[in-house]
Amino acid sequence: MYLFFRKLLSIYFHIKYKINVINEDNIPELNGGYIIAANHQKYVDPPLIASIIRGKFSFMAKDELFHKNPFFTFIIKACGAFPVVRGAGDDAPMRMAKEALDKGRIFVIFPEGTRSKDGTIGRVKSGIAVIAGQSEAPVLPVCIRYGEKNRIDVNIGKLIPKEELVIDPDDRKSMRNICKRIQDDLVSLQQEIISND
Repeated sequence: MYLFFRKLLSIYFHIKYKINVINEDNIPELNGGYIIAANHQKYVDPPLIASIIRGKFSFMAKDELFHKNPFFTFIIKACGAFPVVRGAGDDAPMRMAKEALDKGRIFVIFPEGTRSKDGTIGRVKSGIAVIAGQSEAPVLPVCIRYGEKNRIDVNIGKLIPKEELVIDPDDRKSMRNICKRIQDDLVSLQQEIISND
């Protein structure tokens, strides 16, 4: 069911949009067990990623999205979404992310924490560092840019090995360094897209 639905998504996106994938060779040969850290602009970002990269996915989505439209709820659940209540202060999202990675899924996270209205990549929040550190999973940076006439550029970065994502619980600087590394990679990927115009 999942693979059938993913195939339908892929067909839909490639018919509706002109998708240009840059550095496709950087997509890991792994079937799962890694994190995709992508910039976030539109609600269609998760299924767009699923239409390009093979594997079974899991990702966080704000709880409100599960109560808007039954069809949309069905789609995001089929893509592996689970709800997160902002400000709840519990560790359930982190635990569910780790469980997904342990099961060999690809965990998709938008580390800015919100959508960017103008495409500017914002500050990467600490959640990505905590998930990567606790799960000991590598991170794949992915930058998306929506252009004119239904064109979408997707630039795939180089996989950041888990050895470079180790956090020291007693040193918040190590967490900030990981966040900055991921943010810098996303910015570089975006600049590469722009330079290829």
